[in-house]
Amino acid sequence: MQTLILAATVIIGLSSLPALATGTDFGPNNPFVAPSTLPFHAPPFDKIKDEDYQPAIEAGMAEQLKEIQAIAANPASPTFENTFIPMEKSGQLLRRSQGAFGAVVSANSNPTLLKIRAIEAPKLAAHRDAIYLDAKLFQRIASIYNQRNELKLDPESLRLVEYTYDQFVHAGAKLSETDKAGLKKLNEEIASLSNAFSTKLLAATKDGAYVTTDKGALAGLTDAQIAAAAEAAKGRKVEGFVIPLQNTTEQPDLATLSNRTTRQSLFANSWDRAERGDANDTRDTIAKIAQLRAQKAKLLGYPNFAAWKIEDQMAKTPEAALKFMDALVPGATARAATEAQDIQAVIDQQKGGFKLQPWDWDFYSQQVRKAKYDLNEDQIRPYFELNNVLQNGVFYAANQLYGITFTERKDLPVYDSHMRVFEVFNADGSSLALFYCDYFKRDNKQGGAWMNAYVDQSKLLGTKPVVVNVANFAAPAAGEPALLTSDDVRTMFHEFGHALHGMFANSQYPTLSGTATARDFVEFPSQFNEHWATYPAVFKNYAKHYKTGAPMPTELMEKIKKADKFNKGYDTTELLAAAELDMKWHTLPASAPLQKPDAFETEALDQTHLSINYVPPRYRSSYFSHIWGSGYSAGYYAYLWTQMLDDDAFQWFEDHGGLTRANGERFREMVLSRGNTEDLEKLYVAWRGAKPSIEPMLKYRGLGPGGGSK
Repeated sequence: MQTLILAATVIIGLSSLPALATGTDFGPNNPFVAPSTLPFHAPPFDKIKDEDYQPAIEAGMAEQLKEIQAIAANPASPTFENTFIPMEKSGQLLRRSQGAFGAVVSANSNPTLLKIRAIEAPKLAAHRDAIYLDAKLFQRIASIYNQRNELKLDPESLRLVEYTYDQFVHAGAKLSETDKAGLKKLNEEIASLSNAFSTKLLAATKDGAYVTTDKGALAGLTDAQIAAAAEAAKGRKVEGFVIPLQNTTEQPDLATLSNRTTRQSLFANSWDRAERGDANDTRDTIAKIAQLRAQKAKLLGYPNFAAWKIEDQMAKTPEAALKFMDALVPGATARAATEAQDIQAVIDQQKGGFKLQPWDWDFYSQQVRKAKYDLNEDQIRPYFELNNVLQNGVFYAANQLYGITFTERKDLPVYDSHMRVFEVFNADGSSLALFYCDYFKRDNKQGGAWMNAYVDQSKLLGTKPVVVNVANFAAPAAGEPALLTSDDVRTMFHEFGHALHGMFANSQYPTLSGTATARDFVEFPSQFNEHWATYPAVFKNYAKHYKTGAPMPTELMEKIKKADKFNKGYDTTELLAAAELDMKWHTLPASAPLQKPDAFETEALDQTHLSINYVPPRYRSSYFSHIWGSGYSAGYYAYLWTQMLDDDAFQWFEDHGGLTRANGERFREMVLSRGNTEDLEKLYVAWRGAKPSIEPMLKYRGLGPGGGSK
């Protein structure tokens, strides 16, 4: 997600930084030396070489530090115009270089880029501290903050003052100089370890792929899937077939692989990918990160890291987040237990002779769905061809709600040949944004799906948004269509919700623009957008057979509708297990000894009543990239918290006519365009007319009384 220029990883550099590892100077031929001349200042990927990033980042560090120091040393009395405006304008070179580098190193990495990231990671933390812990700068900010009510600032400027002041205090601006020195050291060490975790996990996930020379072991996969596995083997220069790992514990192919031994092997590869006692084992790394984060929290005056981290989120306290999650556990686990009974009955009926295990769940749950609803994924996939889902599903829903249109641009450079670029236009024909998509899995791409901003919107800077959606869908064999699973379709709509949040940004200041919101709000627009994937008018428009173009038969659509709450117990329980695990790690006090991750994980799941053999956590500690490498530490609960917001919001749409331009425009104007320009709870209530209710969440996910399958 987008990060704040003064609040996260886009700020890097110190005047005392070591010389470049590459030994390359930043000069006039570097592609980042001036703003890109491409539309919307899009990155010139055809001109950027790996060796260009580090010199530009290093030069950007020095440039921004000079700008910030000049603001702090200004002899004039502090004003909004001579302090906040130049702060917002600072770091232009850094924005350009870091915006491109941060996206590419995650989606298209190589040893050179990973080495650069490792070198720069502690500097990212160091420069952030150089700004947030600058006593003179904070004195100016505090002076303006203290007189803010007399300055007659417009609402967005007032929000910037209050938000920035709070962020500086949160980051340690009020600490003594001795404690600031200790905090800087902790932040640099944590940043280095977090980068080490990400690098290890990328390699571990690649090495964990299931490899076989026995085609019979892949029984149950389609010919196209087997061909793709053969292509993957060729790409790795190994004999036979390769099934790459996805980032989550469960793997998509477990739903169709009929050989139980294969399923167990694939699951085991996923389960222990980062726990093999080799160079890619992450357990020592995450234990140390957790310990250092607890020490950081103590230094900042908090009982644990979660208490510090959640203070500026919507939940405010870990206790509030835990209370919310704990309330969901009984309903979710009870529903999962009922689902497990149905699956075990099928196993017993087939005289399987074994108790349900996690590698059996997806395979036999599909049979339960077939028995209950006469429905399985093989029936559905032919109607979910990727381009059709994108053009006639994702884009169509956005057009119906917001009036925007999309024109493909093949003249703009990309870093991978499978990427696509679209220019986005408002209903009045004005150009709004650029949207890139990079959907297929590669070995050099980190797991999961996400949105990045190459360029952030800001009226102050005169910039329009350039955003990208990245995913890890299985690449089809050459000449074959890319047929998606139901989960893939949902992922496309989800990530495009983030993209809309970025593209509709209409803020003066970059710090408050687009997706620069609290973690437990930023997933709201994305999860809300998932609802349109199954909305009848949208679904009918894209669910068409890839060979014939025929719409999905009404009978099949009705089966899907009847099965809409299928497996919700499992889905919610695996998510809860991961979120509670995250919170357990980050409520450790500083006095706690270094943890043994396996034992800690077992105890944590027992304590939260989520130690369920057949429902593993969506992520184990050792490959939980959200919390150790991607900024969601003590924040994975946000996915559940924002499910409450998104279901409540969708209920408002249902109550007001559903998919209409009027509803979409109101949502765009009052929520999606606002970024962080207002207190987020107030922003939501102003749009909704009431505080969010948990009841729609329980209804839509079948977790409340009477919430069984239709």
